[in-house]
Amino acid sequence: MRDKITIFEVNLEDILWGGKLARSSMRYILAFLGSVSLLLGVLGIFVPVLPTTPFLLLSAALYLRSSRKLYDWLMSHRHLGPYIKNFQEHKAIPLRVKIVSVSLVWITLLYCAIFVAWVWWMRLLFIVIAVGVSAHILHYRTLKQL
Repeated sequence: MRDKITIFEVNLEDILWGGKLARSSMRYILAFLGSVSLLLGVLGIFVPVLPTTPFLLLSAALYLRSSRKLYDWLMSHRHLGPYIKNFQEHKAIPLRVKIVSVSLVWITLLYCAIFVAWVWWMRLLFIVIAVGVSAHILHYRTLKQL
């Protein structure tokens, strides 16, 4: 029996193609899109304004629909698997991840505001982005150690 996860219950084939596209073609398309999403999610770890969590969750959903092997690989990944599982199950972010994320956002965007921006409104924009991204990260509950 296949494990069912409520967030992934939507039949993408019926929504996108009405079930007319060959199942194997759709699997390749979804696997490719899942890989692109995974790449963007990993880039989001290092680029402060690129969101990590939504891309990783999308990758998991697309892999679940396209390839059980890719889904199992992602969910058992040493670093990404626990991150996705914690967010799916608890809708919370570990304290260490919050601290690192918010710190990197502020270090990067303050650097840009001080050394890169040449007009006042660009400096202000970098600060506003830092405040917004920090608020978004901090509004999630903090995951307690299980």
